[in-house]
Amino acid sequence: MTVKIDPPHPDTRPDRAQLHRIVEGLSDGVVLIEPDGEIVWANEAALVMHGCTALSDWGGTVKGYQQAFDLRLRDGQPMPKAAYPMARLCRGESFEDVVVDVRKAGQEEPDWVHRARGFVLDRDGKPDCLVLIIGDATEAYEAGERFESMFNANPAPALIVRLADLRYVRVNEGFLDLSGWERDAIVGRSVYELDILAQAADSDSAKARLTEGRIVPQMEAELPLPNGDSKLVLLAGHPAEMPNNEACMIFTFADLEPRRRAETALRQSEERFATAFRFAPVPMLLTSLDGHRILNVNHAFLALTDWGLESVVGRKPAEIELFETSATRREIEKKVAESGSFRGYEVQIKTRTGSLVTCLASAETVTINGQYCILAAFQDISDRKRTELDLIGAIEGVMQDSSWLSQKIMDRLAALRGPTPRPGTTIRSVELTPREREVLALITRGKSDDAIADALSLKRNTVRNHVARLYAKIGAHSRAEAIIWARDRGHQLSFEPVD
Repeated sequence: MTVKIDPPHPDTRPDRAQLHRIVEGLSDGVVLIEPDGEIVWANEAALVMHGCTALSDWGGTVKGYQQAFDLRLRDGQPMPKAAYPMARLCRGESFEDVVVDVRKAGQEEPDWVHRARGFVLDRDGKPDCLVLIIGDATEAYEAGERFESMFNANPAPALIVRLADLRYVRVNEGFLDLSGWERDAIVGRSVYELDILAQAADSDSAKARLTEGRIVPQMEAELPLPNGDSKLVLLAGHPAEMPNNEACMIFTFADLEPRRRAETALRQSEERFATAFRFAPVPMLLTSLDGHRILNVNHAFLALTDWGLESVVGRKPAEIELFETSATRREIEKKVAESGSFRGYEVQIKTRTGSLVTCLASAETVTINGQYCILAAFQDISDRKRTELDLIGAIEGVMQDSSWLSQKIMDRLAALRGPTPRPGTTIRSVELTPREREVLALITRGKSDDAIADALSLKRNTVRNHVARLYAKIGAHSRAEAIIWARDRGHQLSFEPVD
């Protein structure tokens, strides 16, 4: 709709030269319009805000201005000609804070953003002069648009609370993706309706800081979701001033739900491990990698060694003499240090009463509750070893009187007794002391350390030292290996105590 404007009557217009001088130097643009629609004067600021140098560029009248300039609303929609601020003034309307984009006719992009207000000066109850005051809001709105662009493009979830009334005025896509809320369900609501601090770690302090416009430090909180559930987040609030000079608080969020799920999964995994560890039928031992202190043992281990839980947890294997020799313990620790694990290593486990149990040991480095540990498992092969020793003894007994056996049977018995050296290989000769030969002879007869000590009238520790030196010389790690070593070399060891 175009406003109908009557032609001007120059003879009847009042002289407003004094008013012109008053407003000439104002930074705001001032435009004076006659009630009949003629634009009679504009200060320099108003001309600059339109990209013009002379008032004639405006077309001289409100109708001419409508032809020279296109005005648009802030949402980009064209403003009807009848809604132009000048046209409204000509209809006798006064208004405040009308924001429009202004561009010269035919241009694609707006050149300026105007914040306009208008009022009518009366004389004797009739309109005397129409005044349009224009503020240049271009820079402010460009700054606002830059802020909006950066805020929305920021991948970190965020929302903005206006401090004046504690209402949400902005929310970015990151927050919508994080929470599942719709924008319209948040913007305009107050923090009392959608309380993001209700389940914060320090809720009372956070709310007090928000009210006072102070920084809200990072803290964990449960963010309410549209479906009534909540999500674990890390939030923080920072005071800020919006482009329109409103004091606000910008809240940013980090999603901690993946961390919580990982912690839950880890806890469940550790609980399952603890259950499997505790009830596993295989004896198991958990020690710290640093210091090799016993952290836990399972029921099968306690049954094997006859120890009580309180007697072993917190102590080192060396303190309870878990292995037959310290050399065995050091060898195990060395294997773990070098490769982090080992499999099927034959060891002698010592029970609480001092008896020995032959086991195959395996170990693996694991992480429990963030601590590096060694998980060791022991397979009891004592019965198998006793069977092997019985078989060896039977073969030896048969071969002591072999005159009635054929050579073929003798060869088969020899093969069962021990592996035949490969052709061209020689067996390394080891020089044993008489005492070591006595100890080895008793070992091949299945005697324990205590029995050897009684037989040789020695102290038990002395016997252990002889056994350790013997093992070191022949390269054995257990009694079974020592027996096989002796059989492989065909030693006819007899028990002849040394004086």
